[in-house]
Amino acid sequence: MVQLHTKIRSSRRSSRRNADINITNLMDVMMVLLVVFMVAAPLMTSGIALDLPKVGGKNLTGKETSLNISVDENGYYYIGKEEIPADEIVAKVQAVREANPEISVIISGDTDAQYGRVLGLMALLKNAGFSKVGLKTDPAPNQSTKEKK
Repeated sequence: MVQLHTKIRSSRRSSRRNADINITNLMDVMMVLLVVFMVAAPLMTSGIALDLPKVGGKNLTGKETSLNISVDENGYYYIGKEEIPADEIVAKVQAVREANPEISVIISGDTDAQYGRVLGLMALLKNAGFSKVGLKTDPAPNQSTKEKK
């Protein structure tokens, strides 16, 4: 009788399942998600489509944080895709600066935008105390590419 009881115990121990977690499948899913987000992130820039002027100059380097304000060909101001009236633009940008005091402002003016509207926005921001205000342009084509055509 004693031997029978020990046999039952030993058979219970051998039939226990392995409780290890296999994370290989989870890692595969995470890698696929990582690749998808890496490809999609550059496409998620928000804003309106502008035809930027082509001029020379250096790109910004370092870890600048900036707010992009767009001026379209009709002279309307946009932050992202939201149109902002001219009398509210300074208040909106100051609210952003309260959250991040080191922010710089980049103005993207369409090639056909009125010169006065772009400079007027720049003057408004300078008068409101923004010292880091710049203009965004596309790089000019190289001379070597012009000569080849």
